Amino acid sequence: MRRAVLKEAAKRFPWLANVTLYGGLFAGGDLVHQLMAQKEHMDWKHTRNVAIVAISFHGNFNYFWLRALERRFPGKSAGMVFRKLLLDQSFASPLATSVFYTGVSFLEGKEDIFEDWREKFFNTWKTGLMYWPFMQFLNFVLMPLYMRTAFMGCCAFLWATFLCFSRQDGDGTAGVALAFALDPRKTLEEIRLARLARKKQRKQKEN
Repeated sequence: MRRAVLKEAAKRFPWLANVTLYGGLFAGGDLVHQLMAQKEHMDWKHTRNVAIVAISFHGNFNYFWLRALERRFPGKSAGMVFRKLLLDQSFASPLATSVFYTGVSFLEGKEDIFEDWREKFFNTWKTGLMYWPFMQFLNFVLMPLYMRTAFMGCCAFLWATFLCFSRQDGDGTAGVALAFALDPRKTLEEIRLARLARKKQRKQKEN
C-alpha cells in the first residue's frame, strides 16, 4: 500500500517527490554518520546544511540531468547506457562532489570554502568510481525515468554517510571509511593523532 502511494506520488508530482526524497535521504546519511561516530551531541546544524545543499542543488540537478541524458541518449541499449554512464561519471559526479564540499563549507561560514575540496575531492571522486557506475547502471536499465532521481536518493543515503564522514573526519578514501565503519572510535582517534602530527610538522617547517 505504502509503495503504491509513493509510486503514484512520483508519477503525479515527479519533481517534488524526487527532490524531497533525495534531500531527506541525503540528510539521513549525515545522521547515520553522526550516530556511528558516537558523538556526545548531535550536530543538527551540519545536518541542516547537508539537507540544504542536497535539496537546493543535488536533488534538482539530478532530476533535470537524468532527463537531459535520456533525451540525448534515449533507450536502454548497451551503447546508450554506456554513453550515459560516461557523461555521468565524467561531468555530473565531479560537479556534485565539488558542490557538496564547497556548499557545506560556505553554509558553515568557513574562511576558505575550498579547503576540504582541495584536500579530499580527488580521493572522493576515485572512491565514487567504485560505487556510482554500478548504481547508475541499475538506474538506467531498470528504473523508469520518473523514479530515477528517487533511486539515486536511495543510493545517495549510503554515499552521503561516506561524504559526511570524509568531510568531517576522513580523507575521501574508501579504506579509511571502511576502517571507520568497522571500528569508529579507534579510527577517529587515529585520525585525530594524525592531524595533530601534521599540524606539528607544519609549525616546525614555518619556524
